Amino acid sequence: MRFSTQDTGDSRSLGVKSDKECRSACLSNCSCTGYVFDDGKCVVWDGEVYNIQQLASGDNRERVFHVRVKESGKTSKMRVWIVIGAVGVLFVLLGIVTLVILQLMKRKVGRYNGEAGDLILFKYKDIKKATKEFSEKLGEGGFGSVFKGTLPDSRGIAVKVLKNLRQGEKQFRAEVSTIGQIQHINLVRLKGFCIEDDKRLLVLEYMKNGSLEHHLFRENSNVSLDWKARYNIMIGTARGLKYLHEKCRDCIIHCDIKPDNILLDDEFNAKVGDFGLAKLIGRDCSRVLTTIRGTRGYLAPEWISGEAITAKADVFSYGKLLFEIISGRRNMELLDDGDYFPALVADKISKGEEVLMQFLDQKLKGKANSIELTRACKVACWCIQDDEKNRPTMGLVIQILEGISEVGIPPFPWFLRGFAKDNEYQSIVHEPYTFYTTSSNN
Repeated sequence: MRFSTQDTGDSRSLGVKSDKECRSACLSNCSCTGYVFDDGKCVVWDGEVYNIQQLASGDNRERVFHVRVKESGKTSKMRVWIVIGAVGVLFVLLGIVTLVILQLMKRKVGRYNGEAGDLILFKYKDIKKATKEFSEKLGEGGFGSVFKGTLPDSRGIAVKVLKNLRQGEKQFRAEVSTIGQIQHINLVRLKGFCIEDDKRLLVLEYMKNGSLEHHLFRENSNVSLDWKARYNIMIGTARGLKYLHEKCRDCIIHCDIKPDNILLDDEFNAKVGDFGLAKLIGRDCSRVLTTIRGTRGYLAPEWISGEAITAKADVFSYGKLLFEIISGRRNMELLDDGDYFPALVADKISKGEEVLMQFLDQKLKGKANSIELTRACKVACWCIQDDEKNRPTMGLVIQILEGISEVGIPPFPWFLRGFAKDNEYQSIVHEPYTFYTTSSNN
């Protein structure tokens, strides 16, 4: 039998040997309209077919013309849903793989979930890698050395390698847990820790601008703190100490307030560091600390006399800190004429003098707010009073510095008489003073 098509495209024969191969050849060609496989021959049509006629018949065999038609809408929709399903499965698999990777990363770093919440428990080898074998030293203090490091996500960290600690692992973890839950804008935040064998390390947030000590006393500092920055640092430090003394579950006495432990963030805001390493005191803050802590030049008289150490010991150290921020001189340095700076300021303040520009750091070139300068000098002198009962709380210090409260004239501290040149201050005699404040209209 032969087929003839009217109004059709071209037909052509293909050299294939089976109906299956003929069908496949037609389906693989987008322009193929249909095909006939008869007597071992494959004929395919290209183009549209409108009519098929039987021209002749020589036998009764059945011959079939296979016409290619478009898929039904149902089949197309089914294929769309199949594609959507495949994509969905792919996303689910990707999600599972991501969760597995994150879990593996958590296991690699480790986490310590104590009362502090979520502190990272670092492996010592990871800290060595982050600090490049402890190659960049930021500073050193009584509790240990500090090194700069970088986490895999490029965040900077400061690693304090502790020394001379005798606590067992359980006690160390308990103290770290306490530190970890203390969070305040004016306190350096603890990120994690490491405890392996006899190694004890703390991982802290990195302060880009380093310590206050660097900017006050070192010649290689490329930043000169103006009066506004210094005054903000005074207030910020006071806020951090107030939080430690009054807002924590247990009153925390820092015991080592000095410029080295006041760190500065990107905007030169003050953050108190090393606060968690001192011994924790009960809420009444009346327990005696038997071991002297702190730094010469900042220690309150009660450290020497053996009296009970309370939060007012930090207030004394804070007062000595203010003298250094104002003058740009260390507490243990004498002036060019042999005078001791805090004694000189205390003498002027006790006499009611308020023009104190001569005490200002020479780097400021006299550029300071005279009212704020007088406030700071008065606060410093009240903070270093011999009797801790005459020292203000840090909350009151903040109110005075911010101009909310005013204070009376402080007496000349007795312990400073030993620093007086030629005993010139011995004639200064005061009746016992009580620290008092009055409301300010400012």
